[in-house]
Amino acid sequence: MKKIILLIVLGYSIAGLAQSKLDRADQYFDEFKFEKAIALYNDLASESRKTSIHVIQRLADAHFNMSEYQNAKDWYVKLYTIQGQNVGESNIIKLVQCLKASMEPEKADQLLKDFYSSDQDRLNMILAQKEQLESLKEENPKFEIKKLAFNSKKSDFAPAMFNDMLVFASARDTLRSSGKIYPWNNQPYLDVYLTNPNVADYIPEKFLDNMDSDFHDSNVAFAPGSQTVYFTRNYIKKNKLNANNDGLSNMQILKGSIYQNKLIEVTSLSFNSKNYSCGHPAISPDGKFLYFTSNMPGGYGHSDIYMVELGMDGDAISPPKNLGKQINTKGREMFPFVDGDTLYFSSDGHYGLGGLDVFGSAILSENKFELPTNLGEPINGNMDDFSLIYNTKKDLGFFASNRFGGAGDDDIYQINKAKPVDCLVYSGYVLNKNTGDPIPLSKIELYDGATGFVSALQTDENGYFNITLPCNKENKLVFSKPRFTKEEVSIITGENPQEPSEENMIYLTPFESLVVKEGDVEKIKVNPIYFEYDKSDITPRAEIELEKVLYAMREFPGIKIKIESHTDSRGSDQYNFKLSDDRAKSTMRYLISKGIDHDRIVSADGYGEYRLKNRCSNGVKCSEQEHLLNRRSDFIIVEKNESLENVQR
Repeated sequence: MKKIILLIVLGYSIAGLAQSKLDRADQYFDEFKFEKAIALYNDLASESRKTSIHVIQRLADAHFNMSEYQNAKDWYVKLYTIQGQNVGESNIIKLVQCLKASMEPEKADQLLKDFYSSDQDRLNMILAQKEQLESLKEENPKFEIKKLAFNSKKSDFAPAMFNDMLVFASARDTLRSSGKIYPWNNQPYLDVYLTNPNVADYIPEKFLDNMDSDFHDSNVAFAPGSQTVYFTRNYIKKNKLNANNDGLSNMQILKGSIYQNKLIEVTSLSFNSKNYSCGHPAISPDGKFLYFTSNMPGGYGHSDIYMVELGMDGDAISPPKNLGKQINTKGREMFPFVDGDTLYFSSDGHYGLGGLDVFGSAILSENKFELPTNLGEPINGNMDDFSLIYNTKKDLGFFASNRFGGAGDDDIYQINKAKPVDCLVYSGYVLNKNTGDPIPLSKIELYDGATGFVSALQTDENGYFNITLPCNKENKLVFSKPRFTKEEVSIITGENPQEPSEENMIYLTPFESLVVKEGDVEKIKVNPIYFEYDKSDITPRAEIELEKVLYAMREFPGIKIKIESHTDSRGSDQYNFKLSDDRAKSTMRYLISKGIDHDRIVSADGYGEYRLKNRCSNGVKCSEQEHLLNRRSDFIIVEKNESLENVQR
């Protein structure tokens, strides 16, 4: 992210014919021609057995200014190895950012603890910000971001809303800058563009008919309820850069009015100076204050954020006021933006993920702020993330980043408030259906109707469960425990959070209540299976009892049965034998037709009157009730798995 420098070199030549390689390297560095400077410094480093501190420092800074953080890290490490704690806070901040950009956050954290061990206030601030950032990782992301189609291969950044359109700075066009190249990043100078972010094929166009120069124009801000616009531009005189005594053209904040798509009445704000830069203007929602970035003398670090009060005409009526050490550090603070009572800005001096990160700080009073908090992922990453604007009422914002995967150098991304992930807290108890007692350590499986299994948990010792269900899903909860039936609950959630659903009672039936034991024989518990006289067809009354068999076999797929049918003694023995066998096989066919695998019914046999349960044999006078005890079908369990696990259907 190389275009945010607040100084522009004019390219003055150093006089003298006998200029050394070091002099030439330093000249390139001072002119922000970092690629050329790096080449010469590398030559000097390879030619000498002991590289000077000056060359190491310049190599580190040159790579850092080019956002080549991995290369910069190696040189800052060398500097730190030589100088230790005397390396200076500015170098420590840069080394920390390089380590994080190189995916070495643990080393960066240790470096911060070591360096600030004697500055407890600063260390406490860093630890508080670190704790806040780590807490974000445990939460669902608050924002969603998306790439925008209008980004180019060059730098695109500094978005600003203008009615329903988006204004931004870009280096995409070389025509307006007459082919001139900014030496810092070898890209054209910046111009301001207008686009519609909601139309994918909208081609960005220059903002305003006459807002252009041969040098940088960027970072536009609009006064609320008026046609007043503020923007950043080089000091220019007669279409040439206007330099200070060091040969540098600083940046200034200009104010103008928009009339018939043209910029008129352009003036420089009173606090601008050739001797330092001011840029990145932002207006408070009430239009009373202007926030900006500057490297003016008396600040805390490389660049700080300041504010001035504005009069009715939009000009500054107070001197610039530094926002103080709660906001500003020894590093870079820049790109302020105010939404409501929150100040957003980018910093590499506060605790972050690497490079510039976007922070937010509540405005408590005119010059008092809460501890800045990192916005976290996905807005921030290990590279530079900056120039955020956000409208809380519309849940819409934009920011720029040079993260990997973009279209070019810096790209603009859209921010929307993330849709809720969790929509319903569903809680209650799993209970024994027969006794009402809680079933501890019951298993609960969550399934997504579209994708399948999601997660599993258990009830506590009291049978209590509490599960958070995701939004906009067809959720299925399956409750189970070995030797119990399972229960399924379907819950469809919408897009928005709902009130918690509590005190839900889930009942499971124990296996033992579905069976009866006669000695060593275990049978599925059913009432007599009734057939019409002299027939083996399944009657509606028989179906009622067979549902109990189906239920047991469906709930416990590990069991296998054999079917035994019996008659009473009335009628001939041979007739009763055939009738009972027909009824057994008719029962088996019925169960198979209802989805029971035929392999789970090992046999279906009739025994006629040969296994009477009482004295009512041939010729014995018995009551109808006594004969009924012999007229039965048994569903004998011949095999079951040990745990009687009930598996997902």
